[in-house]
Amino acid sequence: MYKDTDCGAPRASDIGKEMSVAGWVHRRRDHGNLIFVDLRDRTGLLQVVFNPEVAPEAHSLAEGMRSEWVIQATGKIRARLPGAANPNLDTGEVELIVSDSQVLNRSLTPPFEVEDETDADESTRIANRFIDIRRPEMLGRLQLRHRVTHLIWDHLTENGFTQVETPILIKSTPEGARDYVVPSRVRPGTFYALPQSPQQMKQMLMVCGVERYFQIARCFRDEDLRADRQPEHTQLDLEMSFVHQQDVMDLVEGLYARIVRETRPDAKLGTPFARLSYDEAIERYGSDKPDTRFGLEMSTITEIAARSEARVFQAVAGSGGVIRAFAAPGCACYTRRQTDGLIDVACAAGAQGLVYIAIDESAGSIAEIEDTHIRSPLKNYMSVEIVREIANATGASPGDLVLIVAGTQTVANNALSALRTEMAERLELIDPDDFTFAWVYDFPLFEWGEDTQSWTPAHHVFSAPKQEHIPFIESDPGKVYADLFDLTCNGVELGSGSIRIHDPDVQMKVFNVIGYPDHEIEDRFGHLLKAFRYGAPPHGGMGLGLDRITAMLAGQSNIREVIAFPKTQSAWDPLFDAPSPIADDQLEELHIALDIEE
Repeated sequence: MYKDTDCGAPRASDIGKEMSVAGWVHRRRDHGNLIFVDLRDRTGLLQVVFNPEVAPEAHSLAEGMRSEWVIQATGKIRARLPGAANPNLDTGEVELIVSDSQVLNRSLTPPFEVEDETDADESTRIANRFIDIRRPEMLGRLQLRHRVTHLIWDHLTENGFTQVETPILIKSTPEGARDYVVPSRVRPGTFYALPQSPQQMKQMLMVCGVERYFQIARCFRDEDLRADRQPEHTQLDLEMSFVHQQDVMDLVEGLYARIVRETRPDAKLGTPFARLSYDEAIERYGSDKPDTRFGLEMSTITEIAARSEARVFQAVAGSGGVIRAFAAPGCACYTRRQTDGLIDVACAAGAQGLVYIAIDESAGSIAEIEDTHIRSPLKNYMSVEIVREIANATGASPGDLVLIVAGTQTVANNALSALRTEMAERLELIDPDDFTFAWVYDFPLFEWGEDTQSWTPAHHVFSAPKQEHIPFIESDPGKVYADLFDLTCNGVELGSGSIRIHDPDVQMKVFNVIGYPDHEIEDRFGHLLKAFRYGAPPHGGMGLGLDRITAMLAGQSNIREVIAFPKTQSAWDPLFDAPSPIADDQLEELHIALDIEE
């Protein structure tokens, strides 16, 4: 071994001991007679001292050392001189007096400093990931990811789960996004697909009698990217037999509470997790992934607002739309510029505009509101009585600003959700150390697509309808709710799960509702239906993003910050320059001809 001690290990108790360390030159300081090098490895920094009177050859070697050179040094640990200790370093009380050293490798000047803070742009960092990951902050994130994965293995193993690997090359089946496909050389004209998730395979494992399965699974989806998406991502995939919805939720809740407590002991974690039905989450927060760390809950005021003389409210209510609102406490004093900024937020989220009502704090109570206490662009079209009713419906008090959006249910909810987050940030209602989990359950099984004029699955086609709703599958799909559940935290969806369909007849009905013809069902899903006909147990499970929870624990909004070798937001890998063309002879072997413009 080139070293017998990590750079971050020596302490005052090691004074007088001889040690060998190795790592990267983090910083070099030449004080004439003495040369000081901060040597870095994955555990931290250690100051090593080259003294020409102790080791002249090593000192001569140190004169040429530069940042990011890889060196090895041997010597004795001694206490730093009085006043020279560094309280910011774990090794700050000691230093290594070098007796022998060697250069293991030299380095070009790195494209950016190996420091926690860097002003290098993301493409540069990803293209030079071998430098970027040397930064203690980045290396720490990978170590955190390892810790999370280790806890998953421990917790699920303790709860009777078996880890099973599933294939990467599978059949293309629709699961909500485009597949990445792989041409077969040995079977020309045919293609594998990379799995969007191991969904069908884990259900078949339940038919196999595995009963409790998990896998840290790689998943591939050819979809437009954003901060929390990558062409390939990692998820905790698990499935359980003979369970109800509550059983799966309890198991996962225990796991995630353990992960947070053991990786972020400073975090504020409330248990048990909040549980909201889908309908309740939409009504109170306008979102199926609500941020419940703060209030600002929404109310539907369609009936009240429609009784005003405001034509915009009357028109929306008359066309079947909704009018929704929430109260921002203490914001009645907002200036025109501030309210214009809120209008911009609402419009960016899809709304046609935003109506506000400022209730002056001089009003003693809502019951005492008078015309002089009201400021609103629609003040002339709303009576004092209507304003009082809106204030009561939204829980507003004197001094508050009521924000109102009218439109379709989706538009109103999206705009108010964006405003809710905006106001929480402005009012400093969000505690970065707060991990507030919430379960959202009982989703609709189907969604109606206005563009396609057809039903689509709200999550995926394998989710089980609630038993009492099975009669409506064919007659009234919009009434059917499912044993579907999402785990959210701080307004971020961490994963989705459901109790699965295990009855092949029910599965066929769901396929028929979303428009799959019988021959396509057999071609794409025949293997799963065949398995179901051989005694499939009731089962359910979840797919939970490992990248997302790790990013949250690391205090990052972008999952690329916790992935060793990510793609950019345009699905490009600047390190390996991928995707890239392949050779003509490879295309010929695959019987593929390209028809694209130069």
